[in-house]
Amino acid sequence: MTMDDERVLLNYYAMTVPNVTVLAGSILGLLFLLRVDLKLALGAFSTFYGLSLTIIHLIVREQFGRLRLYRLVFLFSVSLILMGLILVASRFM
Repeated sequence: MTMDDERVLLNYYAMTVPNVTVLAGSILGLLFLLRVDLKLALGAFSTFYGLSLTIIHLIVREQFGRLRLYRLVFLFSVSLILMGLILVASRFM
């Protein structure tokens, strides 16, 4: 892997992540407008956002899977899913 691969990965993230962020933020806003419980809304947002980012990462895994940046951001996405599921589960306990 070269420095060019990291630049391409950063450009890919710059073009895709903002779109996913706006979509997930819109869903969070709708949940707030519907007066959904805070833990449930944040859990749903975190789960949806993490799942969307994970899908974006899986699309380019074959090309960038060896880069440290890719692994760190992928780990962050999976942790968002886990935190969201924990929030949703804690709402029902």
